[in-house]
Amino acid sequence: MTSNPIKVGIIGVHPDKGWATTAHIPALQALPQFRITAVSHNKQETAQAAALKFGADRGFGTTEELVNDPNVDLVVVTVKVPHHLELVTMALEAGKAVFSEWPLGMNLRDAEKMLALARKRNAFTAIGLQTRSVPAINFMKDLIKDGYVGDILSVTILGSGIIWGEEINESYLYTLDMANGASMFHVPFAHTLDAALYALGSKLKSVSGALSNSRAMTRIAETGQQVPLTAPDQVIAAGLLSNGAALSAHFRGGLSRGTNFHIEINGTKGDLILTSPVGYVGLGGFTVKGAQGTEQMQELPVPPLYETLGFEDGFSQSVGVAYSRIASDMKNHTKLSPSFEDAVNLHRVLDAIVSGNGERRDV
Repeated sequence: MTSNPIKVGIIGVHPDKGWATTAHIPALQALPQFRITAVSHNKQETAQAAALKFGADRGFGTTEELVNDPNVDLVVVTVKVPHHLELVTMALEAGKAVFSEWPLGMNLRDAEKMLALARKRNAFTAIGLQTRSVPAINFMKDLIKDGYVGDILSVTILGSGIIWGEEINESYLYTLDMANGASMFHVPFAHTLDAALYALGSKLKSVSGALSNSRAMTRIAETGQQVPLTAPDQVIAAGLLSNGAALSAHFRGGLSRGTNFHIEINGTKGDLILTSPVGYVGLGGFTVKGAQGTEQMQELPVPPLYETLGFEDGFSQSVGVAYSRIASDMKNHTKLSPSFEDAVNLHRVLDAIVSGNGERRDV
C-alpha cells in the first residue's frame, strides 16, 4: 500500500446532497493518495447515480456488498450517528480499515464496543475530528508547544451552535433528540472542545457541566411549524487540565449578535486568542491573535507552512487535510490521525459532563 492509491468505499452517498457529497468526495478527488472505488446508498438507483457522477467503480444498494468488496481498502462512514454502530461493526468484521465521522457512537457504550472490536481485529481506524487539521489550530498548537504562552493558567471557550436556536432546517430535526447523539452538545461543542485540548496538548483530568434549555420551542425553517426544542441550547462545562489549569466553556444555540466564537488561552508568558465570525470551529474564518509580556494583542498570521493543500477555508479544507494525514498513517505508519481511541476518550468527557449533574467527575 506504499505506492498505489488507497481504495475507498463510502457508505451513504447521494449524488446531490449530504455530508459525503459536500465534504468527503471533493477532498478525496483532489488527493492522489486515494481513489473512490465504491459508494453505497439504500436505494440502488441512487447509489448507481452517485457512482456515475463521482467516478466510482461500483454503486451498491447495500452496505454488505460495499464492505465485502475486495476493491475497497478503507470504508468511510458518513451517515447519521444512530447507524454508526451497525455499519462500523460490519466494516470491521469484513477486515477493512474504517474512517467514521464523529460522533463515533450515540453514546459511550456504543463507542467502546467499536473500539474493542477494532482492537480485536487489529484494524486501522480514524475518527472525523477533523478540526485537528485546521491550520490555525495547528499554528496555535505549535506556538504553545514552543513556549509562546509559558505555563498555561486558564482556557476560556465561547461558541454558538448556529442551529438549535430560533430556527432549524427539517433535515436536522433528528438532532433534537439527545439519544441520537447529534445535538449541539455532541457535535459543535464536542468538536470545539477537542480542538482546544488538541492545541493545548493536554487532557482534562476532571470536569463538571450543565445542560439546559433557554428556549422551549424552535421553528422548522421550511414550514414555519413550531416544535419542542428538546435538545439543550445551553451547554456549560468547567474542568481542570492535567497541569491544574482551569478550563471553562459555554456554547449557546443559534447565533449571537455579539461574540460567536472565541477561545482564549492565558499563560505565564503570553496569551493567545482564536476567533471566528461564525459559531463553530469547523466552519473556518479564523483569526489568531497573541501577545507576550507588555505587548498589545496583535494578529498572528498563520504561516504558509501550515498546508491547506489548495482547499478553500472551511469544511473541505479540514476534511482534505485530515485525509492526507490518514494516507500518511496507512502508507507510512505515522500516527497523525485521531483514532477510535481518541473518539472514546472524548465520549468519556461528554459522558462525565452529562452524568455528573453539576458534580465534578474525573475523566
